[in-house]
Amino acid sequence: MLSIENLSKSFGGVHAVQDVSFNVKQGSIHSVIGPNGAGKTTLFNLVTGVYTPTSGRIMFNGENVAGMAPDALARRGMSRTFQNLQVCMNMSALDNVMVGSHLRLNQNLFASMLRLPAVRRADEACRHEAAELMRFCGVGKYVYSDAGQMSYGALKRLEIARALAAKPKVILLDEPAAGLNHTETGEIEELVRKVAQSGITVVLVEHDMKLVMNLSDHILVLDYGKKLAEGTAAEVRANPDVIAAYLGAAA
Repeated sequence: MLSIENLSKSFGGVHAVQDVSFNVKQGSIHSVIGPNGAGKTTLFNLVTGVYTPTSGRIMFNGENVAGMAPDALARRGMSRTFQNLQVCMNMSALDNVMVGSHLRLNQNLFASMLRLPAVRRADEACRHEAAELMRFCGVGKYVYSDAGQMSYGALKRLEIARALAAKPKVILLDEPAAGLNHTETGEIEELVRKVAQSGITVVLVEHDMKLVMNLSDHILVLDYGKKLAEGTAAEVRANPDVIAAYLGAAA
């Protein structure tokens, strides 16, 4: 589904990502890990169109999408969440999720202004779908609440609901468990598993190694912008280069 080929990104003299290649199988949970500053979020930003690569290709369903704008990628079936919350706190929780579906709505400006029956039906269908996604993500009790009333852990799951509203083929989750307690991390783990079981491919950047090892079908390890290792959870956990990168050579 997703093939990264010799991808590189430089910021002046800083090589944030260097000649990275990997493949993501359809329906899998593919994790990207590495120490702080390894280039994980830069890699995500390249894949999702936030940055344009210095070199390399990003093949998504057979099409080279390197440098394509985020909205164009979303229309092709790629969605993401961010490391820091990107929630509109002055909107309702439901409206936040509905934002994710706006690319799929084909509404004429004048029809929207006049609130024609077709527009009302589409809006109601979108609202119902957003509520169902909130329930799927375990935040159904907030359907009639403002986003500002939700806990941090619930907001993390709300962001995933919004990303799912775009009906993606692949969803990229940037540290979904960051800042969460043990219980909330368990809820995120269960949700990511549910998303994958629904047929959506998941690419995950995460620092919580227990979560990564429990969920991942395949793991890519970055260090200083380069691919350090790749394989199953068991293979990565036993790799001496990975141990050295995380714990130091003496380990």
